[in-house]
Amino acid sequence: MKNYIYILFTLVMLLQINPVLSQGCEGDDPVGNDSINTPNVKIFGYIQSQFDYNFTDGDQANTFKFKRARIGALGKISDHFSYYFMLETSPFIGSSGDAYLMDAFITYSKYNWAKMSVGSFKQPFSLEVATACHSLTTIDRAIVADQLVAPQRDFGFMVLGGNKYTKFNYWIALMNGTGLGQADGNTKKDIVARATYKLTNYLTIGSSFRHGYPIPNNNDDSRTTYGGEFVVKLDKLEVQGEYIYDEGAYFLGTSGGCGATPVALGEKRDGAYIMAAYNIDEKLQPVFKYEFFDPDIDRKDDGTYQERMTLGVNYFFNQKVRLQLNYQSNIQTVVNVKDDALLAQMQIRF
Repeated sequence: MKNYIYILFTLVMLLQINPVLSQGCEGDDPVGNDSINTPNVKIFGYIQSQFDYNFTDGDQANTFKFKRARIGALGKISDHFSYYFMLETSPFIGSSGDAYLMDAFITYSKYNWAKMSVGSFKQPFSLEVATACHSLTTIDRAIVADQLVAPQRDFGFMVLGGNKYTKFNYWIALMNGTGLGQADGNTKKDIVARATYKLTNYLTIGSSFRHGYPIPNNNDDSRTTYGGEFVVKLDKLEVQGEYIYDEGAYFLGTSGGCGATPVALGEKRDGAYIMAAYNIDEKLQPVFKYEFFDPDIDRKDDGTYQERMTLGVNYFFNQKVRLQLNYQSNIQTVVNVKDDALLAQMQIRF
């Protein structure tokens, strides 16, 4: 970890110049004047300090932790080539507790409708997975996104087109399918794609697709995943929702999103969520989220089906500092178990 941090800050000292943004988790912002040939670099990151309190039978488990603690560098090397590099340093994400590489990719962006990225990045599947972690409306992503869009990050090659100013956007990737820190375990590659279209000034719809071979040393057993999404923005109200259906083979050794523990899956599985947020003013934003996740559609009343309601509020001290409070009410459908949770998170970006 010390070597990574030293390299990052050495870059800053050597390249004292105006930063630009590149394609990645910081958002799809303009990269500035394409006539600039001088290399550019920006050091960025965010810290999410969190407190979890679980309403369980007996002693209530509770802990302080870092949800995420990330640092990275991005910039533009020449007219059309940019880079993005990010480390996760939180000991609460990942199996070893050590800092590790999350994203590291190079993007060629001469043509807006045929940009290309190669390296380690998020799979282009699902609206909530594509949303930057520091911009999530609730502290946790939907259960279905963490369980079925796994691995959320992978190595591969992607072609993408459009930006936040265009009605249509698309992403098509060829990926290993094994996740971070792993070479491909078979000779097949995963195909992952997502597309969105802004129907009106208020409504955007989208869909996602994935077909791959998730089991190591297995070129026969495949997995196919479909997703649909929508976003409605009406003045101060924003509503978004997704449905994800998944079937076929899976590998339990592939980690879930942001440290989520993978669960056993049946042959067919699905899940969805709908979320509404209202901006009372520039500082205060209440939010409500309902979701369900069924890891095995063909088996009913086996105790694995999950429903959850999240009631929350986000308070923005400014554009860089945010406080989130979430109460997660887990709805029991078979066995009545107390497992609600109260989460509080303070985030600062730099």
